[in-house]
Amino acid sequence: MKRFYLVLLAIVLSSMGQGLWAQNENAGEESETIAVAVASEEGGESFGSLRNEIREKFSEVFQDDLGENSLGRLLFSFGIILLTYIARKIVGYLFENWLHRIAEKTSWKFDDKMIPAMRGPVGWMVFVIGMFIALTVLNLSPEWNKTVILGFKAASMVVVFWGILRAVDVFSETMMEVAEDREMGVHGFIPLIQKAVRTFLFVIAVILVVQNLGYSVSSLLAGLGIGGLAVALAAQETLGNFFGSVSLVADRPFKVGDWIQVGNKVDGDVEEIGMRSTKVRTWSKSLMSIPNKVLANEMIENWSKMPKRRVKQYIGVTYSTPADSMHDLVEDIKQLLREDEGVQQDFILVNFTDFGDSSLQILVYYFTSTTAWLAHMDIRQRVNIKIMKAVEGRGASMAFPTRSLQFEGDIAERIADGLSEGRQKGEG
Repeated sequence: MKRFYLVLLAIVLSSMGQGLWAQNENAGEESETIAVAVASEEGGESFGSLRNEIREKFSEVFQDDLGENSLGRLLFSFGIILLTYIARKIVGYLFENWLHRIAEKTSWKFDDKMIPAMRGPVGWMVFVIGMFIALTVLNLSPEWNKTVILGFKAASMVVVFWGILRAVDVFSETMMEVAEDREMGVHGFIPLIQKAVRTFLFVIAVILVVQNLGYSVSSLLAGLGIGGLAVALAAQETLGNFFGSVSLVADRPFKVGDWIQVGNKVDGDVEEIGMRSTKVRTWSKSLMSIPNKVLANEMIENWSKMPKRRVKQYIGVTYSTPADSMHDLVEDIKQLLREDEGVQQDFILVNFTDFGDSSLQILVYYFTSTTAWLAHMDIRQRVNIKIMKAVEGRGASMAFPTRSLQFEGDIAERIADGLSEGRQKGEG
């Protein structure tokens, strides 16, 4: 704090000294005459010498160079830096209060998120511009001037791309919310698109910063030709997964939250779609990462895209069931399916179709109105219990696999003799 007061005192004295100097120079002959008169009245030469000494001191302070910069120029540069900090605080206040209040009055949520995200980049841009101006007013060597200009270009480019990246994040987040509210299939791929855009912008930013620093990007890339070829050969799988991600974005076979089946190995819910792989939570609750290159070339079955879920089963009743009871049982099953609120009424099929090895086969084919797995299983259970009651109501019974064996010749006679002997012993 003491240093601050000393600096402030120096600024005040400098202003007063420059004002006095200007007054004395502009006064001309009149001021000289008055000074001589006063000097003659006070004693002449002593006051004149004192005045000349004071003028020399002020000249030393304000005109002599400190290096290549006068003290006045350094103080002016310091004042610009001080104003830069003040301007940065003002910008932060405007973003927190004035602009934030305006954004709260709008119905769109995009500006509510964009204004806080832009506060940092805008504040740092003010700082970079202020520091550039403060350094520009100084007398620097040509080498330092070139360094300051290059540093300003690089710093400003970094801040600009920082702001663009933040804007991309806010836009992606807003679009994600809109897609989820409208149940759009693209919302599962928005994080993947966001990562791709961020990577592209980062590469462009690095190239521009390097170019603004005075390096030749084309010659640099040409020099890395052989190394780039080696990297490309080593990154074949990575590039394959990247293009697989592009094909998934273009085709959109599934989204985050969908239940998919990939071949005979993967069956579960999609949790994340990345630039290299897609993560699927299997029914055993393990997390499986599948390279996007594999997904792009594999057959994918998306169970979540079903508008309704199918049930196909066979009901087997015993061969002792009369034909009339069989006909009535089929009609009963049709009726209970029509009366169940969980069954889609668009298509119901119930028919006595086959004479099986151990039962009479009734085909029951229908769809549930929901595709949710738990609700589907509840409907299926409810229908099966009603079918069991219908079978019991018609005096029939469910069949189970049985086989009748017929023996002939000596084996049959021996089995018969053994059975008869057993009976006789039992009666005795």
